[in-house]
Amino acid sequence: MPNNQAEELKKKLFKNKENGWNEVDENIREEIFSYAKGYIEYLNNSKTEREIIKSSKKIAEENGFKNIENMESLHAGDKVYYINREKSMYLAIIGNENIENGLNIIGAHADSPRLDLKPNPLYEDSGLAFLKTHYYGGIKKYQWTTIPLAIHGVIVKSNGEKVEVRIGEDEEDPIFTITDLLPHLAQDQMDKKLRNAIDGENLNLLVGSIPYGKDVAEAVKLNILNILNEKYGITEIDFTSSELELVPAMKCRSMGFDNSMVAGYGQDDKICVYASLTALMEIQNPLKTSVCIISDKEEIGSMGNTGMESHVFDTFISEILNKMGINRPNLLEKVFCNSKMLSADVDAALDPIYASVSEKNNAAQFGGGIGLNKYTGARGKSGASDANAEFVAEVRNIFEKNNVKYQVSELGKVDVGGGGTIAYILANKGIDVIDCGVPILSMHAPYEVSSKFDLYSAYKGYIAFWKE
Repeated sequence: MPNNQAEELKKKLFKNKENGWNEVDENIREEIFSYAKGYIEYLNNSKTEREIIKSSKKIAEENGFKNIENMESLHAGDKVYYINREKSMYLAIIGNENIENGLNIIGAHADSPRLDLKPNPLYEDSGLAFLKTHYYGGIKKYQWTTIPLAIHGVIVKSNGEKVEVRIGEDEEDPIFTITDLLPHLAQDQMDKKLRNAIDGENLNLLVGSIPYGKDVAEAVKLNILNILNEKYGITEIDFTSSELELVPAMKCRSMGFDNSMVAGYGQDDKICVYASLTALMEIQNPLKTSVCIISDKEEIGSMGNTGMESHVFDTFISEILNKMGINRPNLLEKVFCNSKMLSADVDAALDPIYASVSEKNNAAQFGGGIGLNKYTGARGKSGASDANAEFVAEVRNIFEKNNVKYQVSELGKVDVGGGGTIAYILANKGIDVIDCGVPILSMHAPYEVSSKFDLYSAYKGYIAFWKE
């Protein structure tokens, strides 16, 4: 067979593994860069789940969405949202088709790995004041030492007064850090396994060193409390009813000589939150009711009343049915069984420096477009939601018809590791679900890396899914 004929046959039969940047012209490239600029701004303003919901509410209301609690009835074309305890959010555009035929859902999560303050965090030792922390989600503890950290969150006094805290982001703000041993004294530490080199109990935030006065016990701690009292009107006991999170103080930035990447904290899974939220803003008068989920607590198992394991999402959909005037027993279950969903969560991009943990034929390629994971889980697919072949084909068809660059992958080699998303929770309701998100380098690190092309592909893919 002549070489040119073989090449034509390969082109016909082989998967297209072309780098996505090779398939865009200059106009599309400018669109990608412009879209990523908005994402970078969003990420810099929204490092915690509460801030994500605040930013998302602003975007939604600017695009005509209204709080469902203020709506007496709902009709095709109406745009509504519901915010659950300032940490999760559900949005919907009522479709023209009978809602009994199901919903088109895209769901991402707003929480990211971080350090939380303990309920009684402040202490003094050897003339230094520290705040005790408890890490949240899967982190490499050593990555959180000797980097600039900011404090974000809320303090709620016993009288119900809520104080918002955000220190370390402005140039005039102080920042904070967690100390580490100098190499000269770290022989024993460096002989430990990496996972044990830093103890969780030693992730203590250094916050001050000036004493309030001479001959006063715990004078540095007293000085810190006095500063906080003057600034926020709080006392030490108010820490017990606070949610204060430590996040990297570094800004999200464009990365690379070619500006092709985004580097920043919390891209798992805020990149999919932004892509799905902004995609929903492009949808007008959909055939099927379009639903966007911004959930909380995914990094610790989706538990709690703001996580997907709660029934608050069910309540939101039930309220839609109520306000459409059509609700009846078992209708919610029927709607779910006819629904389809993209679980918008990030994937692990192949890192050639650490290629040994990936199986290259089934690893997501950086710049290869939005990633589809038929299943996640660990080892023998434990804990996975395994999408049916019919639904995988349906999603492929949507992306191919709309010229959305996509790839199908797994999260690492079999038996090496694994992970989970909110997919199984929605699948348990009878919904067809597949994981569909952006490949990320350095996932769960204080500074993660994404491809602007993959981000844009997710945005376009989510629009296509809702428009079908």
